[in-house]
Amino acid sequence: MDRIRIRGGNRLNGTIPISGAKNAALPLMIVSLLTPETLTLSNVPRLADVRQLQRILQNHGVDIMVAGKRPGQTAKQGDVKQLSARTIADTTAPYDLVSKMRASFWVLGPLLARCGEAKVSLPGGCAIGTRPVDMHLLAMEKLGAEIEIENGYVIAKAKRGLKGAHIRFDKVSVGATHAALMASVLADGDTIIENAASEPEIGDVAECLVKMGARIEGIHTATLKIRGVTSLHGAEHSVIPDRIEAGTYAMCAGMTGGDVLLKDANAGHLGSVITVMRRAGVAVDQTNEGIRIYRNGGALEPVSLDTEPYPGFPTDCQAQLMALMSMADGTSMIRETIFENRFMHVQELARLGADIHLHGDTAEVRGVKKLTGAPVMATDLRASVSLVIAALAAEGETMINRVYHLDRGFETLEEKLSACGADVTRISGT
Repeated sequence: MDRIRIRGGNRLNGTIPISGAKNAALPLMIVSLLTPETLTLSNVPRLADVRQLQRILQNHGVDIMVAGKRPGQTAKQGDVKQLSARTIADTTAPYDLVSKMRASFWVLGPLLARCGEAKVSLPGGCAIGTRPVDMHLLAMEKLGAEIEIENGYVIAKAKRGLKGAHIRFDKVSVGATHAALMASVLADGDTIIENAASEPEIGDVAECLVKMGARIEGIHTATLKIRGVTSLHGAEHSVIPDRIEAGTYAMCAGMTGGDVLLKDANAGHLGSVITVMRRAGVAVDQTNEGIRIYRNGGALEPVSLDTEPYPGFPTDCQAQLMALMSMADGTSMIRETIFENRFMHVQELARLGADIHLHGDTAEVRGVKKLTGAPVMATDLRASVSLVIAALAAEGETMINRVYHLDRGFETLEEKLSACGADVTRISGT
């Protein structure tokens, strides 16, 4: 099993290219199930989760081809994937595939919409909370599907096709919004989704669906209006830049000091993160090429906040912020409101010398003068990268174990950081 060794203390200076958003690429790949024609996606990040979803889609009969580079393209711009679901070979998504990645559960909606039936294993993924699929199933039932849960599988049927409906979610859910959106575009009649999640990744999926012939109003808002169509056609679409990756590297630069350009980062998707970084004493400038992050000598200021649905501060950056605040000049209070178990990184940060105390859903982070390298273990995707941020500033050597979590969501992390002066080395396991 691979490990990453980091020797801390180096400032970061240079350019870090931001990859395509994992949280957009995965549902965009699933969208290919909705049409027999070819969907071409560019700027697809090279991640373990993308490879796992490919296996799941291929199980359903999707042909996937990685196109060669076009003139002017570089290896930093992600893959171009051509996905063709000419026929659906199997409407079952088995446990051994779905259990490895939660987002794969989203195949339920497209399979129901196109085939009138689906059998999908209940999902797996990072152990950061229960994250029930109740709202997904509620949306499918509202659209006319009959749902049963049997032996760990969701068995859904819509023999006469899905019907447009009024769906209102009790709370904001990215997964349930994706599910309802992808199912309703082929439903008979009009669908209204209220209290929908408005993350940029959902807007990216909606815009791709419109290119494919879907009729959607209210994109990037909390109310989506969909008029069902009988079929969708192929399209070409480029995945948006990953705002979570950009926020993560912004905190790496803030933690170590230096001057880093996050190339292609979209400042419009990072409003809350940029606000927090500036409150912490880190300078942030928007440029024509992306976002510039720099801090030279000034102390980090403590920041207190709650994680919130977009456009609030994202839960996917909570662990990273906690690492940053571990060396702030004062005490920060970070309240996690989205996932109940998303503090598993605390004990590992403590191994590096962080002073963090948990009070229910709130972490009290008392800034320390220095962190010291130690062996640590990644527990989930975002927690793992918080250890990287802390290790970059820690004195001595930190060895991060179980880095397969990192590979699920960060493309060539060690290469990107090393190019800016960090001492980061991947050690291949046996």
